[in-house]
Amino acid sequence: MPVIKILPHAELCPQGDEIEAPAGTSLCEALVENGIAIEHACEMSCACTTCHVVVKSGYGSLGDPDEIEEDLLDKAWGLQPTSRLSCQAVLSDEDVTIEIPRYTINHARERH
Repeated sequence: MPVIKILPHAELCPQGDEIEAPAGTSLCEALVENGIAIEHACEMSCACTTCHVVVKSGYGSLGDPDEIEEDLLDKAWGLQPTSRLSCQAVLSDEDVTIEIPRYTINHARERH
C-alpha cells in the first residue's frame, strides 16, 4: 500500500504524519479515514476547493487533473504548480508527500 506523508499543519496535524491507504483511494478519503480532518465542504464532489493540497512528491502518480478540477484550483488559496484537490487525486502504488495549505476558502466555516 502506498504511504502518504503529510507535512506538519498547525491545526490538522501539528507533528506531521504518515498513513497508508490502498491504491484507488482519493487523498481526501485516506486523510479523513485516518483522522486528519481536512475540510471537504462539497462532500468530495469536486465542487469547491476546501480539500486543496500541494503535492511535494509523487505528483505524477496521481493521474492528471481534469478541466473541472483545474478550473476550481484557480480559486484555491496558495495555489502551486503541484496543487491538487485531494478529493480528485487518486493514489496509485507510489508514495506521495503532501502539504495541506494553512488557509482554505470556505465561506461557511470562516474563523473571524
